[in-house]
Amino acid sequence: MNDFVKSQIPSQIASLKQLRSLDLSASGFSGQIPKEISHLIHMSSLDLSQNSLKLQSPNLEYLLQNFTRLEELHLSGVDISSSIPHFLANFSSLSSIKLQNCQLQGEFPSPMLHLPKLKHLNMAINRNLIGSLPEFQNNTILEHLDLRSTDFGGSIPESISNLNNLVFLALGESQFSGHIPGSLSNLTQLTDLSLRSNNLTGPIPSLARLSKLITLELSFNRFDEGRLHNLIGQPTNLEGLYLNSVNIYDEIPPSLANLTKLRVVAMAENFIYGRIPSSFTNLTQLTILDLGGNQLQGQISSAFSNLKSLQALYLDFNKFSGKVELQTFVGLDKLEEFSLNSNKISFVTTNNYTAGILPELKFLGLSSCNLAEFPGFLRYQKKLIGLFLYRNKIRGLIPEWVWNNSQETLQMIDLSYNFITGFHQQPRFLPWVHLEAFVIPHNKLRGQIPVPPPTTIYYDVSNNNLTGEIPPLICEVKSLQLLALSSNKMTGILPPCLGNLSNSLLVLDLKQNQFHGTMMNTFTQGNMLKWIDLSENRFMGQVPKSLTNCSNLQVLSLGDNSFKDVFPFWLGSLAELQVLILRSNNFYGVIQGPTIDSSYFSKLRIIDLSNNGFNGQLPENLFQIWNAMKSANAGESYAMTLFTDFDGLQKDYSYSMTLTNKGVKTDF
Repeated sequence: MNDFVKSQIPSQIASLKQLRSLDLSASGFSGQIPKEISHLIHMSSLDLSQNSLKLQSPNLEYLLQNFTRLEELHLSGVDISSSIPHFLANFSSLSSIKLQNCQLQGEFPSPMLHLPKLKHLNMAINRNLIGSLPEFQNNTILEHLDLRSTDFGGSIPESISNLNNLVFLALGESQFSGHIPGSLSNLTQLTDLSLRSNNLTGPIPSLARLSKLITLELSFNRFDEGRLHNLIGQPTNLEGLYLNSVNIYDEIPPSLANLTKLRVVAMAENFIYGRIPSSFTNLTQLTILDLGGNQLQGQISSAFSNLKSLQALYLDFNKFSGKVELQTFVGLDKLEEFSLNSNKISFVTTNNYTAGILPELKFLGLSSCNLAEFPGFLRYQKKLIGLFLYRNKIRGLIPEWVWNNSQETLQMIDLSYNFITGFHQQPRFLPWVHLEAFVIPHNKLRGQIPVPPPTTIYYDVSNNNLTGEIPPLICEVKSLQLLALSSNKMTGILPPCLGNLSNSLLVLDLKQNQFHGTMMNTFTQGNMLKWIDLSENRFMGQVPKSLTNCSNLQVLSLGDNSFKDVFPFWLGSLAELQVLILRSNNFYGVIQGPTIDSSYFSKLRIIDLSNNGFNGQLPENLFQIWNAMKSANAGESYAMTLFTDFDGLQKDYSYSMTLTNKGVKTDF
């Protein structure tokens, strides 16, 4: 806990021949760990953790080979990038091993878990470390086992109940599968249990006997349908309850309110129904309450104003109804994240609030809340990171003060499905310097598109009345992954530099505008594009050969244009291509090319060649090798969707196409 300003550990430390304990943890050292440390053969405790150190020459095996008396080995955060030497399983004095976040790889020597004096083992955050849990013996004294975020897998053995001294068990974010053994409930000393984000199935056993639990994490597994009543007893010290997406079918038991030390209740994405018990608002220590994505109903109680410690409140995607007064949340000074998205409520606000009365929010979700205008209290929100007002009834212009708010902090704004007509003082550039997602489709925007800042990843202004050309400055947004301008009235030729975005761009959707000229021919090798839709425009000329560089392309839609070319058989080399729409153009000639090679168009599911000038015979052999069109996977159903992640916030974009059947155009 000092600062040696990135200096290196001196090799002369090996002169301290009698050294038994070396602790340089969290002290600002950097560089390679000197091999001379391996000469300190009397070492019993070595702690070099939480520094910018690496251990590659020598490696871990060389460093430790002489430390047969070692009791404590703490190297968390050191870049080791190698496997764990198997001889550590013979170091019988070892009592504490902490190798968290060391880029360890290979197979973990499971006999280490049988070391007779081992009390603390932490191998967390080593994604390439493979292993499994052995059968445990009765005489094990292990107290702390942390294997989070590794590639450990297999089943959790029934014999885990022999670890009767275990206080901390964390197996989350790994590859464990099968049932949770019922014997786990015998570990009555447990204070922390984390099994989140695995492939666990079957019933959740009753954990009512674990009366000392402080933290329980079971989120994101595939358990059988379960009930809250059966899961937990009355662990009076419980502070964190994490049960997101674990298939709970139940009401919230009023007895949960007896766990008065609860700070976090996260039970999102389940099938919890009924009403929130009135006693629930007695949990005055709550800092996070996440009940989103359930089937809760009734009115949202004004008694939420009692939860003065709340920092995050998520009640979104439920069936709450009635009016919700802004006044309820005025006294929650610590509130930073607040979402009522997608309920059946009307959020009632006035414009009488001044700066400082409301908490300073970072995330606000008031989507589908029957808002007719921008809430006036947003004028005083200066620290917003995410703002979600989609599917409301907001009309007219975006107020001018919106542009002045949260300029340094805002990363994501979603105003889709409203009746917004434009912006006050039409800006040429969006003002938020760290913006990552600008989402405002399905409105009535007019004028030209504003240029987003260089940080933008997701830019969607589709289904509006926008006009003008694509500004070449948009090519400077090198991080852009999605550019969706479809269903507007935009014109002009495409900036040639647009192809230069293909190293980051995943989706280019310019469908249904009035663009003309030739398609850009600047797609470079190694680009990331998955979806290109230029349909229903006025493009002409040939299909550019540089599309062969789009090795990740899944959808290419060029329908309803004026392309004039022979059938672009060379597109068959795109191994990921699933949809090819060429209808209603001026393609001509015989559809020919190699017809025996089954690797051509190997994943093609949909092809539309209608309303062109092709002639000759249909290539019969092609139909025989297009196996992806056949019903081999008839039992499986999925929709093609792109998921984009912004610091934990996900936004999806669904692939779509237009097909004509009996003269009727339909979007699918």
